[in-house]
Amino acid sequence: MPGSLFKKKWHVLSITLSNVAVFLLLYIFRDADDNRLTSWKWAFADTELGLTVLIILVGMVFTYVLLDSPITWQRPSLFLFSVSFAVSAVFWQVPEVIIDASRYFTQAKHLEMYGATHFFSEWGRGIYAWTDLPLVPFLYGLIFNIFGETRALIQVFISIIFSGTVVLAYLIGKSLWNEETGFIAGVLLWGIPYIFSQTPLMLVDVPAMFFLTLSIYVFIRAMEKGGIWLPVSAVSVFCTVFSKYSAWLMLSVIAVVFLVYLLKSRENRLPVTDTVNRRPVPGFLTCAYRGISVVLITGVLVSIAVYFKYDLILDQMIFLREYQAPGLSRWGESFVSTFLYQIHPFITIAALYSVYEAVRKKDLKFLIISWLVLLVVILQIRRSRYVMVVFPMVTLMASYGLQKILALEIRRYTASCIVALSLTVAMFAYMPLLQSMGLVNLRNAGIFLDSVDAEKVEVFTLPSAKSTVNPSVAVPLLDLYTAKDILYHYDNSVSLPSGRIETSPIRFTWGYQNPEYYVRAQTGPVSNMIAVITNRGDDSLPGPIGEKLKGYERIRVFEAADDLFLYSPVVTVYSPAVNPNNAVIEK
Repeated sequence: MPGSLFKKKWHVLSITLSNVAVFLLLYIFRDADDNRLTSWKWAFADTELGLTVLIILVGMVFTYVLLDSPITWQRPSLFLFSVSFAVSAVFWQVPEVIIDASRYFTQAKHLEMYGATHFFSEWGRGIYAWTDLPLVPFLYGLIFNIFGETRALIQVFISIIFSGTVVLAYLIGKSLWNEETGFIAGVLLWGIPYIFSQTPLMLVDVPAMFFLTLSIYVFIRAMEKGGIWLPVSAVSVFCTVFSKYSAWLMLSVIAVVFLVYLLKSRENRLPVTDTVNRRPVPGFLTCAYRGISVVLITGVLVSIAVYFKYDLILDQMIFLREYQAPGLSRWGESFVSTFLYQIHPFITIAALYSVYEAVRKKDLKFLIISWLVLLVVILQIRRSRYVMVVFPMVTLMASYGLQKILALEIRRYTASCIVALSLTVAMFAYMPLLQSMGLVNLRNAGIFLDSVDAEKVEVFTLPSAKSTVNPSVAVPLLDLYTAKDILYHYDNSVSLPSGRIETSPIRFTWGYQNPEYYVRAQTGPVSNMIAVITNRGDDSLPGPIGEKLKGYERIRVFEAADDLFLYSPVVTVYSPAVNPNNAVIEK
């Protein structure tokens, strides 16, 4: 351990013991974590506790040495980006574990196959849009169109987006206060293990977090500098608007930034941002002009886009109000789960303390980073995936609070302890949990299908008596993992009573229909491979499929099960039998 830190050995010992004690307390009371994806009661069901504590202790020292390295501080942006990318890359082996990914893959594949013009013209018509907005699927589709349809490319893109978010948190903290505040804020994003359960997934939450954070930073620059930053700020807000509906409410932070700069300009005091160059705050009229300019440019861009899809957007907003908003009370997770288990408790404690410190200092700039967290609390947004967009603001608040620790070494060591514990949880508890979930069967089946000699694969899906998921939604997820041409046999008779569907959290699966590129070639050449997707426990096959399987033999069954969710797809692969008379047929 570096000598300067060793001189403060009692501080180091107390922080170390506190960090380990926090982990042990969370572990003991892990049943209190009601997260729907990465609950500690699932993640630590079969964990070597002693080994985990040892990894945390070693990680504390390693992380501190890394953060205290002179190389780190020579290029802080490059360091934050590189480490964030490298850490998120570790999680690329996690399969898609949330079925919403089937929508985004399908939407992206439309652009890949038919082009951008078709994508925008058919959005919400031929392309099933549910309550989605088009920007993120459009970006995914561009990647497919330019580089090829590979999940790995999407994961690289999301890792870049996440790494960019970490850098943006650093830049916001640096702009509002100083480089140390920004740097620690960026580092603390590694102290939120839940984030790493999302970075490998083909969803919209990580990109939405990036675009919102980008909008905040670029608008700050627009208020300070004007010029080219004004249209850039408008474009970034435009991207946030069309990334996710829940981001619309969060964009109210732009008004808070505008108000803070107006108030600071009237106070006529130095400086809002650059304490090194001592730049004065722009005048009141200048601030007003810049803020209004961004709003007007953004308004024009958004109005043009809304004009072409007004009816669809209106219907989606009505549906969100009538279905999604009431549903959050049924599908929510506690703040205890989000802010103590999915976020390191030290971050939450430091963020809470930062409120007192900002009030004591009468620091108006603190409103910029605390506003979104305040909205989450007031509106009782109790779902980690929806709260995730404000995580950079949470870490900025925590970093602000940690500045009360005067010794630089202790601040960095505290951050190192947070990161070490959180990454240990993410890598050694969350990742094995996610890899054991039933949807991994679709990945494993896709990889297997790529390894066999078959140009086309016919896919059948069977409904389940115990799950309300429409089985056809599994087809895009299987397609995501295989380069084989999929021919899907859709059963129009599959349905559920409307009462079970209307309030279901996976209601979208019943509005979804697999596109024509899966069914268009059913009359073409007969495939020499068949994949049957059933739910775990549903083993019997209906007569028509049994007839189809005559002359085929079962060669592989992918049936890993986690016993956590009602929907756990099992994939059975059949190949033409060498001796059809001895074929193995399931009935």
